[in-house]
Amino acid sequence: MRRLLAPIVLVLALSACATAPSAYGPAYGPRSAGYSEYRIEPGRYRVIYQGGPGAPPQQVADYALLRAADLTLEQGYDWFRITDRATDGRPDRGPRLSLGTGGGSYGGRTAVGIGVGTTFSLGGGPAVVQSIEVVMGRGERPRDPNAYDARAVHESLRPRT
Repeated sequence: MRRLLAPIVLVLALSACATAPSAYGPAYGPRSAGYSEYRIEPGRYRVIYQGGPGAPPQQVADYALLRAADLTLEQGYDWFRITDRATDGRPDRGPRLSLGTGGGSYGGRTAVGIGVGTTFSLGGGPAVVQSIEVVMGRGERPRDPNAYDARAVHESLRPRT
């Protein structure tokens, strides 16, 4: 029983680390957590937010929306409309337990084995990626459910970071 206690404690400790929320900020590499964007044409951008392992999909979507709002304001626009949206990946659910069997022969002898293993995510890369394409505009926001007031989005989502 004592031999089993140490691995269980280790699994629980590592699973607590794997579910930490992502921090809002720029991505510093192609597979690192954070936001990035590129200009498609004046007033049109692709905004991408890569969440860290264990980041909830809703948090990743909110951070992409917040970056779109901040970018809109930085570029001197008032509102933005999402024209395309895609989510890739799935959240890392932490440690998993697996059971496997195997067999083989060596020198005329046959061996059969059964094994139990655990799988962990130790920060191997982002699990959820949200990509949105936005078109920016000035003046009054269009009456469209995909159009957002950049200042209102910033004021609403920024305190959550």
